[in-house]
Amino acid sequence: MSRVMSPRSLRASVLPALIVVFVTQLLGCTTLREFAALKEVAFSLDRIDQVDLAGVRLDEVSGYDDLSVVDLAKLGSNLARERMPLAFRLHVGAANPEDNRVSARLVRFDWTLFLEDRRTISGVFDDVVELRPGEPTVIPLQIELDLLEFFGSNLTDLAELGLSLAGQGGSPKKVRLEARPTIDTAIGPIQYPEPIRVVSRTIG
Repeated sequence: MSRVMSPRSLRASVLPALIVVFVTQLLGCTTLREFAALKEVAFSLDRIDQVDLAGVRLDEVSGYDDLSVVDLAKLGSNLARERMPLAFRLHVGAANPEDNRVSARLVRFDWTLFLEDRRTISGVFDDVVELRPGEPTVIPLQIELDLLEFFGSNLTDLAELGLSLAGQGGSPKKVRLEARPTIDTAIGPIQYPEPIRVVSRTIG
């Protein structure tokens, strides 16, 4: 036997469902705006500093001929042990256009480094960065890799690669990143669906 609901009972049952639909749509619109805001952010390679090759600070010399006997001994010793650790800080610029009007809250930045169009290492930057409209922001990535895993074992070539990154001589080198940003939204973190190519730069 069917039961007819009173108008009051009907309102009581329908109202919560309408509230859920309204809140869901509201969160969905907010999330779409936040995600759209991220798509408008322009990422670029800003600069490289703190370049260290096997314990030698390359941004403190003016070229290969300026390397001291001690510096060359450090590099040669590492090469003899079949390792050539390179560490540097890569600053990624993030510009959210002023007319965007919506901030993007970056919570994760997965990246892969390419040197001379050669894929090297990958990493994750997971500090929170607020990308506000009209306020250029820099994301500092700490990079560490062993050059011998990706390049030859010629000491001069390896040193000049590091010097080029430090802007202290050597032939120009191509540097670029592929990245997948993740932003925080009203319904949780959302990762960019496909890797983006951060504009490459020729350093040195």
